[in-house]
Amino acid sequence: MILGVLHLEFRLHGNRSLKGKRKVALSLKQKLRNKFNVAVAETGALDVHDKLVLAVVTLANETRRVESSLAKALALVEAISPAELTRCNTEIFSDSD
Repeated sequence: MILGVLHLEFRLHGNRSLKGKRKVALSLKQKLRNKFNVAVAETGALDVHDKLVLAVVTLANETRRVESSLAKALALVEAISPAELTRCNTEIFSDSD
């Protein structure tokens, strides 16, 4: 089994409330879940108004499928996000039998 994690960090320019941050986060999470059937969670900077950190996780039997799914998720985020994507990285974990 192959596990892939896409870490995303955004800068929310002009945002002054957690309510505004939550609106952006919920929209991105829902679109990613609906389109790619992945797990998405806010993983850091929970009390910071202008920074959003998300992790996108997927599982598959092949590394290629995991990488493809996460690459497509990143492309969607870059295309639709109202926030500036400041950092992203991908980690792939393999279950060695």
